[in-house]
Amino acid sequence: MAASISVIESSLGTPRVRIVSLERPWEWLGAGWKDLWQAPAASIPYGLLFVVMGYLLVYLIAGQFQYALALTTGFLLAGPFLSMGLYDISRRLEVGEPATLGHALVAWQCNVLPILMFGGLVGLLMIVWARLSALLFGVIIGGGHNLVLDSSVAQLFFSGSGLMFLTVFTLVGAVIATAVFVISVVSIPMMLDRKTDFVTAVLTSLTAVRVNKGVMLLWAALITIFTGIGLITFYLGLAIVLPLIGHATWHAYRDIVESGDLEQNPI
Repeated sequence: MAASISVIESSLGTPRVRIVSLERPWEWLGAGWKDLWQAPAASIPYGLLFVVMGYLLVYLIAGQFQYALALTTGFLLAGPFLSMGLYDISRRLEVGEPATLGHALVAWQCNVLPILMFGGLVGLLMIVWARLSALLFGVIIGGGHNLVLDSSVAQLFFSGSGLMFLTVFTLVGAVIATAVFVISVVSIPMMLDRKTDFVTAVLTSLTAVRVNKGVMLLWAALITIFTGIGLITFYLGLAIVLPLIGHATWHAYRDIVESGDLEQNPI
């Protein structure tokens, strides 16, 4: 049986986090794939919503490459929060309840205040990331440039300043994405599953990462790779990729956070 530790060592009432083995992320993906095809009528339409969101973003900011790039990569920031309905589908499948798209779309209602607090935090980080991206673009590329999403974008990849921008953009984005991953990897499924407050959920997520560093590094890499595949397929791949990651994230939460005696939150 896997070892586990308390989230707050001096407290007996907080969740306990298991220390899991390095191969577990592959098992989470396998369980997520199974959930996806157990409820395709709910999972795939939910994934298609991300595809529509992607095309809508491109349409709205097609003339501002720096914002398009920031908001596209922002899927890695907002994904854990926006995937809440997928966690609900997996939760329902686990307990033998009907799993529908309608249920998934209103899953946030089960624990409104903590979930809205987390949503507000993610929204703030998205705004900061978009503005920071524009600032980096203006400082490194120059304020007079305004690339559009066509062949002129190639200029960015074949110029010294363009490569500098992409390097700094990637490094800064990686720091922000890592911070979001650390506080969200199990916190959002936990807030959905239990009557858990925002602070306890985030502390649980921080502890889960702290005691499973290698596992979480692998899991973050897999999420990044799969999301990247979804994005480079002109968003179409997101219809399958994000449901897969969402369902797998539920199983990661169930694997890492012990059920304990905390009160469950029936829907």
